[in-house]
Amino acid sequence: MNDHADADTTDPDHAKTRDDDHLTDVEPGAGCTEIWEHLSERRNAADVEDEE
Repeated sequence: MNDHADADTTDPDHAKTRDDDHLTDVEPGAGCTEIWEHLSERRNAADVEDEE
C-alpha cells in the first residue's frame, strides 16, 4: 500500500502534507499534456510573482 491510500481524508493536517497539492485544480482524468500545461502555467505565474 502506498502513502496516499487515505487520499480522501478530510483531516486538515493531512492536506497540508500532500505531495500532490499542486495538482488539485487539474480536471480528473486529465492526461499528461494537460498536467504539463498546468504545471507550466503555475511555474510561469510563480516566476512573474518573483519578479514583482
